[in-house]
Amino acid sequence: MDSLVESLSQSFTVVPPTAVPAMLDCVVASTGLSHMSLFSSFLSAFPNLSKDFIKDQTHLELHQWANRNALKSFIWKCFIPLTKMVHSYDVELLNQIAESFFNVVTETNTWEVVEETVVPFFLQSVGHYIGMVENEQIAVYEWSSHTILQSSSGQMNEFEIETQLYDSCPLAISCHVLSFVLSTALRTQQEAQATSKSTLKNGCFDAQKFVGNIMWDLSIMTVRMLSDSLENRSCAISFLLPCIFSSLAFRSFELSVHGKEYKFSRKFFFREIWRCCSMLLSHGPLERRDAYAILSLFFSFTQGCEDVCLSDISEEFDIRQEKEFWDEMKRGLVDKEGLVRKQTLYILRRMLHLVEGNKFCSGISAKLSNGKSSIPSGMTRRGLWAEREAESMGLEKICSSVDRCLNAQQRWESFILLYEILEEYGTHLVEAAWTHQITLLLQSLQAPINSTSERAYEGQTKDLEDIFDWLPILWERGFCHHNPQVRCFIMQSFLGIEWNNHGNCAKLVPDSFIFGPFMQGLNDPVHHKEFGVKGVYSSRTIKGAAKFLRQFASCLNLRTGVAFVRKLASVAKQQSFGRAGLMGLAESIASAACGVQKHNDCGEEWLENKLSDNGEDFLDVLRFIIECSKQHFNPNYRLRVCEKVMETAMCLVCSCDVPLEIVLHFVWAVPQEFTNHGGSLRERMQEWLSGCGKKLCGATFCSTEKLVLVSLYDFPERFISHQCSVHFITYDDEDLDAWAFEAKRWARVLFLLINDEHHVEPILMFIQHHGNSICKQKNLFEAMPLKFLILITSIIRELQIMQERSHSRETTVILEKFAVTFLLTIEELVSFANLSCSIFWSRVVMDDPKLPNSIRGKLGGPSQRRLSSSFTTAVLKAIISTKTVASVLSCCAHFKSDVLDTAFTSLWKFCLKIVSSPTCYNETEAEIFLAAYEALAPVLKTLVSTFSPLALKIIAANSELVLLNAESRSLLDSLVLSFLENINNLLAAGAMVRTRRAILMKWKWLCLECLLSIPDHALKNGVPLHGDDFFFSDAAVRCIFSDLIENLENAGEESVLSMLRSLRLLLEMFYSEKLVSAVSSCFGMDTQMMWQLVRSAWIVHVSCNKRRIAPIAALLSSVLHSSVFGDEGMHVTDNAPGPLKWFVEKILEEGTKSPRTIRLAAMHLTGLWLSNPKTIKYYMKELKLLSLYGSVAFDEDFEAELSDNHDAKNEVSLLEKSLDPELTEAFINTELYARVSVAVLFYKLKDLAKSVLPENNNGHCLAALESGKMYLLELLDSAVHDKDLSKELYKKYSGIHRRKIRAWQMLCVLSQFIDEDIVNKVAPSLHICLYRNNLPAVRQYLETFAIHLYLNFPSLVGVQLASIFQDYDMRPQALSSYVFIAANVILHANAANQPSHLNELLPPIVPLLTSHHHSLRGFTQLLLYQVLCKYFPSLDSITSENNFLEKRCFWNLKSYLEKNPDCLRLRASMEGFLGTFNPKTSVSPAGIFSNRVEELEFECVPTSLMEQVITFLNDVREDLRCSMAKDVVTIKNESFSLDGDLCSKEEMVKTNEGEVLTELHSDMAFDFQKKITLNKHEKRNTTSSSFLGNEESYSFLLEMENEDHLLYQFLRSRAVSMEKLKGNCQNFILVASLLDRIPNLAGLARTCEVFNAAGLTIADARILHDKQFQLISVTAEKWIPIIEVPVNSVKNFLEKKKREGFSIFGLEQTANSIPLDKCVFPEKMVLVLGREKEGIPVDIIHVLDACIEIPQLGVVRSLNVHVSGAIALWEYTRQQRGR
Repeated sequence: MDSLVESLSQSFTVVPPTAVPAMLDCVVASTGLSHMSLFSSFLSAFPNLSKDFIKDQTHLELHQWANRNALKSFIWKCFIPLTKMVHSYDVELLNQIAESFFNVVTETNTWEVVEETVVPFFLQSVGHYIGMVENEQIAVYEWSSHTILQSSSGQMNEFEIETQLYDSCPLAISCHVLSFVLSTALRTQQEAQATSKSTLKNGCFDAQKFVGNIMWDLSIMTVRMLSDSLENRSCAISFLLPCIFSSLAFRSFELSVHGKEYKFSRKFFFREIWRCCSMLLSHGPLERRDAYAILSLFFSFTQGCEDVCLSDISEEFDIRQEKEFWDEMKRGLVDKEGLVRKQTLYILRRMLHLVEGNKFCSGISAKLSNGKSSIPSGMTRRGLWAEREAESMGLEKICSSVDRCLNAQQRWESFILLYEILEEYGTHLVEAAWTHQITLLLQSLQAPINSTSERAYEGQTKDLEDIFDWLPILWERGFCHHNPQVRCFIMQSFLGIEWNNHGNCAKLVPDSFIFGPFMQGLNDPVHHKEFGVKGVYSSRTIKGAAKFLRQFASCLNLRTGVAFVRKLASVAKQQSFGRAGLMGLAESIASAACGVQKHNDCGEEWLENKLSDNGEDFLDVLRFIIECSKQHFNPNYRLRVCEKVMETAMCLVCSCDVPLEIVLHFVWAVPQEFTNHGGSLRERMQEWLSGCGKKLCGATFCSTEKLVLVSLYDFPERFISHQCSVHFITYDDEDLDAWAFEAKRWARVLFLLINDEHHVEPILMFIQHHGNSICKQKNLFEAMPLKFLILITSIIRELQIMQERSHSRETTVILEKFAVTFLLTIEELVSFANLSCSIFWSRVVMDDPKLPNSIRGKLGGPSQRRLSSSFTTAVLKAIISTKTVASVLSCCAHFKSDVLDTAFTSLWKFCLKIVSSPTCYNETEAEIFLAAYEALAPVLKTLVSTFSPLALKIIAANSELVLLNAESRSLLDSLVLSFLENINNLLAAGAMVRTRRAILMKWKWLCLECLLSIPDHALKNGVPLHGDDFFFSDAAVRCIFSDLIENLENAGEESVLSMLRSLRLLLEMFYSEKLVSAVSSCFGMDTQMMWQLVRSAWIVHVSCNKRRIAPIAALLSSVLHSSVFGDEGMHVTDNAPGPLKWFVEKILEEGTKSPRTIRLAAMHLTGLWLSNPKTIKYYMKELKLLSLYGSVAFDEDFEAELSDNHDAKNEVSLLEKSLDPELTEAFINTELYARVSVAVLFYKLKDLAKSVLPENNNGHCLAALESGKMYLLELLDSAVHDKDLSKELYKKYSGIHRRKIRAWQMLCVLSQFIDEDIVNKVAPSLHICLYRNNLPAVRQYLETFAIHLYLNFPSLVGVQLASIFQDYDMRPQALSSYVFIAANVILHANAANQPSHLNELLPPIVPLLTSHHHSLRGFTQLLLYQVLCKYFPSLDSITSENNFLEKRCFWNLKSYLEKNPDCLRLRASMEGFLGTFNPKTSVSPAGIFSNRVEELEFECVPTSLMEQVITFLNDVREDLRCSMAKDVVTIKNESFSLDGDLCSKEEMVKTNEGEVLTELHSDMAFDFQKKITLNKHEKRNTTSSSFLGNEESYSFLLEMENEDHLLYQFLRSRAVSMEKLKGNCQNFILVASLLDRIPNLAGLARTCEVFNAAGLTIADARILHDKQFQLISVTAEKWIPIIEVPVNSVKNFLEKKKREGFSIFGLEQTANSIPLDKCVFPEKMVLVLGREKEGIPVDIIHVLDACIEIPQLGVVRSLNVHVSGAIALWEYTRQQRGR
């Protein structure tokens, strides 16, 4: 038997599988073996059998159906082991084995064997994998190993069974087999019911009971698996759930488990499934995805369950009754994951009984199909197209304007369709159909539902509130769509809803939608493209959002509205807003608050609902919004945000209802420049603080103001007494900063409310009381004096601001009152300061004081002094006291008083004492001296600014104490040198850590700056020096200079500004004539010193922050000082760059990377060059760099820093300015400023050069003239020979285009320098550039330059300009320019030159009226008409007999041009362009750059007349062709329409060569007119006889005739060849005019040539000469017709082709797109390709007959346009070849 089995096994491998059963029958018949014995032998040999034989073993079982033991053996020996081996084979094998096996089971009715073996085994496998233990009480099948062994005992080897049980089957296979068992059993049951049987064959098996039992156990396991791991859930979802759902779709089951009766129903199982889904939905994304998969299965298998009548409907569980389910559906529709959204949509569609696809099976279809659809009258073309798109999707059935009473089902259909528009379809359908359909849907909501239904899902759209729970889902999906165009459109659609037309629906929009998706959408920058343009910080979206929220808030009651505004404002803390988003939020809050304020009509109601409870939080949120706006630098932007915040506060918050601390924080957040005197928000802030901002408030106006003032009066006492109850208090810098911040806030609000002198009386009393007793305070209140001094400093700060900005009488009175009060307390303040400063010169200091733990081991910083707490407290008290005294003295300096003199004397002595302090080597002492210098800086600043004769006396009297040199006449030498020596010794001692040394350096340079400014302040204050006294000696100044240069390279950012200012002061003392007494015997700076300065300055500039304006401006004004710049030796030394030129080169080279640097450098250098024109000749290269640099982009940060930073504003004001600040300041915030500054420079230099007279040999004037000529020739040479500036092929708006414009803008300004000695060099270069190919934006400046040249040199008109017109073969573009030049030379020439210009230029212009080039012809007509109108106003004016005929002809020509309708249309479209040219202003900076900033045009270039003419002719080309002469270019472009070629193709094949030649004469595409134009040497007499009678002439004509015959034969042969080539062309035209990328166009040209297309259209034929195009196309452009169709003429071209019989197709994805493989192309076809990103515009889609799309299977949803065109062209070719 073994040999037989082995032999059969080998035989089975070589025969087809279908032959195996027949072979087995033959073996049984021939051998006489029984089926049982043969089957047993095969089972024994199972592991060695092939899979093809294994799957057919069940054939033997068909003959042993009664032998159940054999079946069990097969199961244990073959079937179960095979399932474990599936991973070694494939799943298909398992399906085949299982199908064969269960077919046998069904046929033999051996299900009880399956119950005993297969089901328990695989249940056990599943249980083992999921870790589930058998529950004997509820499990139907006992699937423990012991039970399985008992059921199979005595029938086969128990060891073999134990082996199989020990090795469980994989989970996925087990679930698969169990699902197969259940599905087969269910099918068996259904067959039994169909035959009215409950049992099969022998009646021993109950199929219904078996299905119920196995479903019971599987359902328990399924629920467990769904709550388990990802793998277990996957198996349950893939295998078990589909079978269980399909089994439960139409019935329930009754079963008995261990004697207990159970009913297994949908209600039980569905509730468990929903519980599992709820649990999964609350977890991560993977669990949520599985939950949606379960729900998808649920609705897939249970669709239609409610239509089946059950015996007990109350037992049904309807998941649609669960609110949580609907909430989850809403979340799923807006989920970020696309798969979840698709699953959710699928669930909804299944649940709503909506079939797949775009069409719906609702009752509306039949109702609307009864009548013909009519198109509403007055609908636009766009609207009609939207209707067609809507009709194709069935939308018109949902939202028909005829029937607006929709039931719930129809509203659901509308919702699903609108959602699908966003998810599945392109931009075009959204743009065309969205707003229209949403509007109709909203209109339908005003009517009640016209049908009643008890379906659960319909209740979701039954009420308006429910509907507006679902509509925001559509808007939210639109707001976060991946396509920015869709996001913009949906936002505008939502904001464009007129809520007033839809009842009271606005209030139904959920708050959660407004606070979430709507605010996020408002924060999307794509909605605010116009934001910030022209200085307007708003957008269409922001305005629409404000309007909507105002309407929304106005629908709410007062309490609800106030709560809504609060929550809306709190969104600022929950989301991060951009600049436009924050503005939108602020405006939205203000608008909503105004909407709520309408409820203020009832005062009692407002008093009941005022914001006394949560007003603090609300005001804090408003403050937070203002703080966020400070991240954006533009002051106008911040002002706009603050205005909206103030508007909100005035509507909803009363200042007296909020604690004072919150009010102080809020007011402080508003930028001070807005609330200072003259500020934009000062009055509004005062109104709010006084309580008159709201019509009805918690208190009256007077009482509110009084309450706020009382709180402000009480603040000082609370402030100084707070936290002062301990015996001794210590504090540090952080405490002082906090106290100072609090005091400043209080002072700001106090002076906002003070508007009368009586309001300050309580404050004055407080100052006087505490000021006079400040020295009497005990240690118990150690912090009180310090806090009092901080309050005084804050008050003085506000008084100084008031003094600067306000000059009213009230201000003067208030200032005087405070000054008098300070005078009364100054003695006590000085005494307290002297006591406090004793720490500075006290030598009783511990060597090693214990540092605080927060300081020990750290490097230290401004707020971390390396001192013990006691020493820190002492030095801070000394610093604050001296600062306060200095502030008080500066406030009272205008008084004359002995008390003040004493105070000033005390401060000067303090300074001298600090300066003369000895060096220390202990860290603690060093820190104390650092604090002393910190106190010295503000004291010196006050003393220097108030420098007086008293100060001079004190310095002179104490000079001997500082330095023993009584004979020195330099009063400040000893003071300054001693200061530098002591502080340098302190730095060199090494007793301080590095960061503390940096702080000391900061105070060093601040103090030095003050000392060096003493001479300047002495001069301003009128303090004269006696005799030969000086402030500084030359040696001292050079010593200071050396110290500055030595430290400049390593200067920190905090020290740079002071050091540069000190350098500037030194240079002023070196060279200033005003400060003659500043330095004794000064020899100025030599070249070596300047080299040291520029190198150190360059190093510090490289290391500094390039974004900060103040250091850059200070560097320029210090190094490039006007006093040094005039020295030519500083620019060039020995034919090499001098120090200043080297520095300028470095600065401008680095400035190309730092726009602010080059802008400030241009500002300063142009001013210096204007003052020193002799130096310009050294900077030609730098001038060219400045001229060609920049764009019109705004730098709002620059403007903001200038307005906010006092140092920046001051340093910029010290730069050299040009003489036209009105023009240049308009461009200060743009990168255009450098170019404008250079233009203004040379414009002013020309004015200076005009003063050059022969008798007046002025050096500056001559230098100005020569420098202008030199730069003109230099820049003109670059325009001719530079690689970039001489290019003819360049893209519009490219870098080369910009550089060309900038160069010729500057050359127009420089044209004023053209003189007799250089005009012959300028003119040839100009004509070279005019002959070149240039865009109109460049050409208009070339024309301006030429006009100015010929107006200034009229003698050149006849010599050069008139002769140029003889060359009519030049480029039409160049001819157009010369026509413009000639016309304007005639029009603007002076009276003496006009006749000659008219005679020289008018005759050659007239022939151009008949030019074949349409733009040149139209351009000439315009300009010639202007000339004729000026010189031939009427026929009556022609009185002279001479040349009467010529003048009459010109007059008639003018009359024709005047009355011709086409010319009239052309002139009408040129309104605003004709007659605007002004030769004088066109070459001035104001004419070139003025009034262009606000328009933000490209490089400030206005639209030229020629450009406007071309635009007009392109727009109306079709109409102009009917009335104007046919031009050659137009004929050439339209010759490829192939009308005659395509119609006569078949005829040409049948005709002979002669017939073809005859036909060619009638072909307009190849017809030409032969003309003989005799030149001036060939002209003869007019009599033809004399001409023909001449034998020489006759032979000449005969020779010409022979040549013409040869030419004719050549053209004929060429025409035949072309006709044959065209005869093979396909009637396919590819429109690629919308494309602009050269590789795509070249590739399409090559593709069209390969497939022999009839033509290819492109937007610009000049691209054919591009090298990149020629490289890719490989000469394809020479073999196919390429038609030039500009973008704005594509529509006309397509309409023309449609009239000629072509079908117009577009390659685009739309709702109606036809798949490429299903489209049948007509023979004559035009295919339009869309733009690379945007696709085909909507207006062109309207013209198309159909759209086709390429089916796509991948993830990326687009192909390259060249590839797409090639695929479509091949498909067309394939179809045509098949025909």
